[in-house]
Amino acid sequence: MDLLDNLVLGVTVAFTFQNLTYALLGCMVGTLIGVLPGIGPVATIAMLLPITFHLPPTASLIMLAGIYYGAQYGGSTTSILVNLPGEASSVVTCLDGYQMARKGRAGAALSISAVGSFFAGTVGTIIIVIFAEPLTRMAQKFGPADYCSLMALGLVAAVILASGSVVKAIAMIFLGLLFGLVGTDVNTGAQRFTFDVPELSDGIDFAPIAMGLFGIAEIVVNLERHLTRTGGTIKVTSLWPTMEEVRRAIPAALRGTFLGAALGVLPGGGPTLGAFSSYTLEKKISKNPGQFGKGAVEGVAAPEAANNAAAQTSFIPMLTLGIPSNAVMALMVGAMIIQGIQPGPEVMTKKPDLFWGMIASMWIGNAMLVIINLPMIGIWVKLLTVPYRFLAPAILLFCCIGAYSLQNSTFHVMQVAIFGVLGYVFVKLGCEGAPFLLGLVLGPQMEEYFRRAMLLSRGDAMVFLQRPISLGLLITTAILLLLMALPSFKKARKEAFVEEEG
Repeated sequence: MDLLDNLVLGVTVAFTFQNLTYALLGCMVGTLIGVLPGIGPVATIAMLLPITFHLPPTASLIMLAGIYYGAQYGGSTTSILVNLPGEASSVVTCLDGYQMARKGRAGAALSISAVGSFFAGTVGTIIIVIFAEPLTRMAQKFGPADYCSLMALGLVAAVILASGSVVKAIAMIFLGLLFGLVGTDVNTGAQRFTFDVPELSDGIDFAPIAMGLFGIAEIVVNLERHLTRTGGTIKVTSLWPTMEEVRRAIPAALRGTFLGAALGVLPGGGPTLGAFSSYTLEKKISKNPGQFGKGAVEGVAAPEAANNAAAQTSFIPMLTLGIPSNAVMALMVGAMIIQGIQPGPEVMTKKPDLFWGMIASMWIGNAMLVIINLPMIGIWVKLLTVPYRFLAPAILLFCCIGAYSLQNSTFHVMQVAIFGVLGYVFVKLGCEGAPFLLGLVLGPQMEEYFRRAMLLSRGDAMVFLQRPISLGLLITTAILLLLMALPSFKKARKEAFVEEEG
């Protein structure tokens, strides 16, 4: 009965005019940035963080969530019609989606993608509803030592599941942890790493770092690559798939949904990992693997279902434990902190309207996306003709305005510029920004819980091994660290990275 009451509360909150408006706005923006290559949900949410400061908490989080899962829908449209993925998770859809379009089955591919995405999003939302309360109750039993061990596990898992070099990922996490130490020590009141700059006494604001690291750096990299958009789109006639296509798509979408849902919960996972893994699975179990890459309907249904399911379930650790599973969830945590909300299990008990309203809005948003995407295909594809050199100055302007509006300070604009340069350097060195962001978000919380655990245990570090939950988490962390040393794991990880880059 409690679950039913909570769902009724969530639907009541989500169906207010204000929240419906922001859900629609988020879905529209998400679809737009999914269609336009070179922007992405991370950069967009980073740019919009300052705006959320002036919005009600529930409305702002509903909008940001809509942008995230909306981008998964938008990316599939251009992947199928013009072989141009707007989102990293839509790269796999290009392989068979565009080939289906060339065979005159563009409408069928788009329909299968949209319906499969809606189904996966619905399943992902149901999984959140089922597991959110038990996980939250479990998290409420955690002590400071348990939380510290959990965050250590999250950081190590993020290293394993990140692309590229393990050493570089570890270095980025430690760098993020160091940047998180800047400011005033809450226990002693001492200034740490502020270098006598008064504006740094409260620490480095999350929004300027995110905007610089992802927004500004992304602009420079795309301009350097001379990102262009090509025309020659394929015309869409009928949107109805054949019975044979439906028969083949349904089991693939089901497998993609549940694989994506499982991978979305993992730290460092998300839509991209889900899409690539589901495509690989379908190809391995197929009786005709040679059809993949030539217009196999399974190659569209599985990854599209997987990336949307993963986008939904990646909210579970963020909402219930306060642990972000990827860069977008780290930004969502930042948005909650900007609103004065401490992420973690207390969100469900202290702000049930926000918690359940946001979950209910996910299903509403997925329904909106089906309605938005299919009838407006022509409009979305026409947007591809906008030269990136016109979009780049607009993005830069929004970043600067957003940074300045935080505290009406030019210091934040300078921070955006500095972290933009740093983000560009990271790209050139082959370092990912996501582990840096996770370290920045989890670092201060990890330090706080570590200090609490040591104070309660009177300085006895054995408290981390004496508590069963903490011990279990540390053993899991040690196993993951051992995995990194295995040659077979390194080889598989390198191959996956090369495939994703390709």
